Amino acid sequence: MMDKDITLEGQHLHYTDSGSGDKTIILMHGWGCDHTTLASIERIATSCGYRVINIDFPGFGASDEPSDVWGVENYTRMVESLVKKLEIRSPLLLGHSFGGRVGILYASRNQVEKLILVDAAGIKPKRSLKYYWNVYSFKAIKHLMYILLGHDKAETKLEARRAKAGSSDYASASPMMRRILSKVVNEDLTDRLPLIAAPTLLIWGESDTATPIKDAKKMEKSIPDAGLVSFQGCGHYSFLENPIQFAAVLKNFLTPKQ
Repeated sequence: MMDKDITLEGQHLHYTDSGSGDKTIILMHGWGCDHTTLASIERIATSCGYRVINIDFPGFGASDEPSDVWGVENYTRMVESLVKKLEIRSPLLLGHSFGGRVGILYASRNQVEKLILVDAAGIKPKRSLKYYWNVYSFKAIKHLMYILLGHDKAETKLEARRAKAGSSDYASASPMMRRILSKVVNEDLTDRLPLIAAPTLLIWGESDTATPIKDAKKMEKSIPDAGLVSFQGCGHYSFLENPIQFAAVLKNFLTPKQ
């Protein structure tokens, strides 16, 4: 395995390059993680004869943080630029959680040999009335604080409030990555699912609360050539919680049928 760095469109990107097969699989990690999270999947893919590109998304691992508020489109364009730069034709893509968002968008508009979505995000959850009450209450408070305190002082107090009320991912992120997280979690990719032409494998933990199994079932129905494998008792990191069965399922999907 080789650690590599590249600059694409002014953005520094770190990735690892391992294996030496004729086919290439690109691994894309979830939010708050980096390429090391998918190390076990990297080993499975190389054992199946694949070249594996395992990336650190901008803002994670050894890749630089974006200077602007990126959305799924920006992250997808970064992967498209990397594929073009490395002269990879029809890659396989595997995305976990947030990486699944990028996989969905990429595969909906590019030639992909196969797509693997592991506990993937991409479907915007239905919001409760309480959620909308909290959102609009916060916006009202924000407007009032700007008037009373001025922009800079108000933003300092508001950022502390966001960190306290938000998820652990949000609380641990930098101010820029918090803004990016707020943007990407509200992007709904449901309309892109029917455009995916590649054979698609969905692997899910049935007890996943971050991206629930109902999202996987919706993806299976919407993607033309998709199949779902779920593991009972597993959560959002099914590949770590049930590594033996995960490896067997993945190897079966990656191995060419005779």
